[in-house]
Amino acid sequence: MDYSILVVEDDEKILDLIEIYLKNEDYIIKRATSSEQALKYIKEKEFDLAILDIMLPGENGYYICAKIRESYNYPIIMLTAKDDESSKIKGLTFGADDYVTKPFLPGELVARVKAQLRRYNNYNLKTKEGTGNILTYQNVDLNIKSREVLVDGQEIDLTPIEFIILKSLLEKKSEVLESEDLFYKIYPDEYYIKNNTVSVHIRHIREKLGEKNNIITTVWGVGYKIG
Repeated sequence: MDYSILVVEDDEKILDLIEIYLKNEDYIIKRATSSEQALKYIKEKEFDLAILDIMLPGENGYYICAKIRESYNYPIIMLTAKDDESSKIKGLTFGADDYVTKPFLPGELVARVKAQLRRYNNYNLKTKEGTGNILTYQNVDLNIKSREVLVDGQEIDLTPIEFIILKSLLEKKSEVLESEDLFYKIYPDEYYIKNNTVSVHIRHIREKLGEKNNIITTVWGVGYKIG
């Protein structure tokens, strides 16, 4: 499959390097050096993945990330020059799936791109056999095979990571899942900062379920459970 990747980076040298390594993996690359250019491309087509630098002329990478999330669920990897937890958590808050800190090894970026595409591709695989297994709690229904989540019969859009978390919790109703266990379900191959990462995704899920559907309970110092 020919994956199309949007790369937004105002440093031409870094952009050239990223393009070379990703093209070596047969990815189709669309380059953007400003937020204005990136937003134009986002309106024109749906990509399979986006790599966004945070510091850009015009609007920053966080803004572009949020604009993508208004319409699409494809993976987003943020590039940041700041190796601090707050910057990375901010990226997750705006809807990013992963981050890479500058300076980075090109091989690491390629590996993260492959991991995100693999995860997203697995998420989008749907079987044509029947309706699949459905997990239900109160007015929330999650269809494992079709990857649909319904609240009061209305479908809500979850990212692949959010779907995995909600599915994991619904499969273990009333059992407490530790934050670290949830972390490794969504980032099995990552040496990622764990603090707050899961809580950011949990917050997004709660917001999408709505205030009256507060089915996820925080067990302080341990993790989360349904009910």
